[in-house]
Amino acid sequence: MTSYLTIARDGVAEIEVKHSRFLCTLQRVTSEEQARALVARLRKEHWDARHHCSAFVIGPEASLQRSSDDGEPAGTAGAPMLEVLRGAGVSDVAAVVTRWFGGTLLGAGGLVRAYGDAVRAALDEVGTLRRSLVAEVALSLDHAEAGRVESDLRSRGVEVLEVSYAARVRLLLGTDPADVESLAATVASLTSGTGVLEPVGERWVDG
Repeated sequence: MTSYLTIARDGVAEIEVKHSRFLCTLQRVTSEEQARALVARLRKEHWDARHHCSAFVIGPEASLQRSSDDGEPAGTAGAPMLEVLRGAGVSDVAAVVTRWFGGTLLGAGGLVRAYGDAVRAALDEVGTLRRSLVAEVALSLDHAEAGRVESDLRSRGVEVLEVSYAARVRLLLGTDPADVESLAATVASLTSGTGVLEPVGERWVDG
């Protein structure tokens, strides 16, 4: 797994079904604790609402998935919300649909559609982006050649994540894990063999 989709930004969308309001809040999260904190915040913020149903998918491989009907009939809220998130292929996202009851019972089918539609509306509002796994490698250079090498690397599409200056210049580079060897060859060519890459780690980045 070297990439996955998530939401492009946090956001909200609201729909109305037979006078009941369904407000979906989407937020980027990286842990179950963050997802539950979002539910708690919205429960406090919208204290006058009857239900705060939730679903979240977390991890590059969407390995953590949870949902809650929060008092709605079993399977009519959290499960369809989760299904919409899974269908969109997004992860690291929590969805909370806050419902204000409008006085008309919607029935099981109506609730399933309403909760699912609220999440779909919010996904349409915020959009998606791809997160990619990037290998981080450090390159140490003399000051005299650092500017030229950095410019050449950027022109070749290599991501320069950080630049630090000390006795030597240190470039922190990001590349696809599968391209580390070819990057090493490029660096060797640009520096006449004097630049050496040092593996630092990996990180997930947006873009």
